[in-house]
Amino acid sequence: MILGLSGPYAAGKGAVMAYLEQRSFYPLSLSDVIRDELAERGESETRERMIETGTELRARHGEAVLAERLLAKIRPDRNYVIDSIRHPAEVEALRAGRTDFKLVWVDADPAIRIERIRHRGRPGDPASLARLHELEDRERGGADSAGQQLAAVKAMADFTVDNEGELDALHAEIQAVLSRSLFFERPDWDEYFMSIARVAASRSNCVKRKIGAVITIDRRIVATGYNGTPRGVRNCNEGGCPRCSAFGESGQALHECICSHGEENAIVQSAYHGVCVRGGTLYTTMSPCLQCTKMIVNGGITAVVYNGDYPLGKTSLEILREAGVKLSKVELPGE
Repeated sequence: MILGLSGPYAAGKGAVMAYLEQRSFYPLSLSDVIRDELAERGESETRERMIETGTELRARHGEAVLAERLLAKIRPDRNYVIDSIRHPAEVEALRAGRTDFKLVWVDADPAIRIERIRHRGRPGDPASLARLHELEDRERGGADSAGQQLAAVKAMADFTVDNEGELDALHAEIQAVLSRSLFFERPDWDEYFMSIARVAASRSNCVKRKIGAVITIDRRIVATGYNGTPRGVRNCNEGGCPRCSAFGESGQALHECICSHGEENAIVQSAYHGVCVRGGTLYTTMSPCLQCTKMIVNGGITAVVYNGDYPLGKTSLEILREAGVKLSKVELPGE
């Protein structure tokens, strides 16, 4: 899951961040994008310059620029907590980028917050309640749409956490947020194996098209393959296949192509290592050609799952159906 944090000055976002870090959440901050910008300019980091530079970046590159730059750093296999969300466009971008994003608004009474500010004694912090109100009026939102819009962000929050008591009470509220935000999604078996076939395709050395294949038996991978020149022959991308190197016209002079197909290599590799594929399922990133189809049928493979359509593959699919091979087409998320 991804939890975003927002709230007024000294509300306790840092305490929430620390608590989540201790529970394997990776910390990120939209403010780091601004800090990187200031560092590149050789400017000092003050609260005023952070606000001004953030406004400038939104005006120049779009109101969601901070979130968009941060999304590029996020991996799908981790939990994250993101601090310093200060504009509704940032919330919208994070929600659009990740369906597991939830926004948490952390709040506390201004009188409590000014005491915390005085206690921590950071340089540049407001020294009085009046000064705190002055700064927060600026951050709450105004006529400049590229400026901070905390009031609008607050209205978009999925959860509100009141941090006016002890840390134990704050932690209990965060635990409640976690239990209500748990997002767990994983691919079905066809998507899973097709995704692996795509990774296999990335090893292809063919200059025209990269194809990957995976053979499974009882949901266990027994072979993988990708298209390219035969073993011991110069790679396609190094000139090993004259037809591919010349970017020959699609569907023409196929007899001149010396590359083995991904499905072919997966089946041949099984034979090479003495692995039986009878009764197996073949996953391929593109429906098989006629040559591979004959190998699939005669090899005893009983199901073919494919992602894209081979331009000359109509006859192949007809033969597979006639031979009793189960066919299904799978699209991966985002297609």
